[in-house]
Amino acid sequence: MGDTIFAKIIRREIPADIVYEDDDVLAFRDVNAQAPTHILFIPRRPIATLNDLEDGDATLIGKLVLAATRYARSEGFAEDGYRCVINCNGHGGQSVYHLHLHLLAGRQMTWPPG
Repeated sequence: MGDTIFAKIIRREIPADIVYEDDDVLAFRDVNAQAPTHILFIPRRPIATLNDLEDGDATLIGKLVLAATRYARSEGFAEDGYRCVINCNGHGGQSVYHLHLHLLAGRQMTWPPG
C-alpha cells in the first residue's frame, strides 16, 4: 500500500480535526462532510481495503467499530441514531486506500444513501 493522506494525518504531516485517538484507532472530521456529523475512523496500521483483512485483524476491526460507538454516545447522538459505512474499492465508493469507517449523524438517513 502506498503512502496515503490518512498515513500523513497519522504522522501529523498534514492537519486534521482529530476527535478521537487511542493506540489502534484515530478519528477525525471528514473535510467533505455528507452529514452534520461526519467522522472518519481509521486504524493506525495501514490496511488498504476490506478485502485485505485477515483473521488476525478481527480485534482491530472490532476496536474501530467500538471507537465509533463510544464517540456516538459521548457526543449524545447514539440514541437518535447514526450510520456507519465502510466502502470497498472503486465500485464501493472507496477513494482513499486506507481502510476507514464513516460515522454519519445529525440528520435523518435515507436508503438508498444520499
